[in-house]
Amino acid sequence: MSGQYRRDGRQSASGIAPIPMNDTTFALRGDHIALDALLKASGLAGSGGAAKIMITGGDVKVDGAVETRRSAKIRAGQVVEAAGARITLVSA
Repeated sequence: MSGQYRRDGRQSASGIAPIPMNDTTFALRGDHIALDALLKASGLAGSGGAAKIMITGGDVKVDGAVETRRSAKIRAGQVVEAAGARITLVSA
């Protein structure tokens, strides 16, 4: 049986190896941060335009749900997923 193999050598059930997420934390200096600003500050987007494309394209999730609002207020305790990374926001 051919297919994709996981890092541990076992074949995945779907034949596609899962993509590992890069987990990081982001310390908020205030009460919240706009989603597009978070993507830029964390290095996931190189510019505001790149952040806008990621967000409006449906490539960003907040707490597991797709978020398409650039100015969505992200607060401590929320988790943002984009570009193979998972960012957990914490209070500074």
